[in-house]
Amino acid sequence: MQDWTLDAVERVTESILRVLGDPLESHQAEALTAFKAGDYATVRRVAAVHLGDSFSRSLAYLGSAYKLTPNTDTIVAEACRAAADHARDLTLQSLGRLVASTLAKELTPA
Repeated sequence: MQDWTLDAVERVTESILRVLGDPLESHQAEALTAFKAGDYATVRRVAAVHLGDSFSRSLAYLGSAYKLTPNTDTIVAEACRAAADHARDLTLQSLGRLVASTLAKELTPA
């Protein structure tokens, strides 16, 4: 198995950014802007302040992946898990709204 390269990290990053999609909160937009500017310290700070936000957490891990340390495998894996958590959270929110809407329609008298 080959070691990580910056090109490999960049390819994974592009895929993760597609999974994350557009930021929905102002702090997510701040983290994404900082990430794209290479300001990974700001990204980590945003993630530290918004502990429950998987979008920011994923970006914070990704910034560290560019260092290409022996921990890059773990860092990339955690960035992927955080992106998947974000996608799951969005899906659950969407399904919850669907259920609420459906129940509201069912409970409305004709």
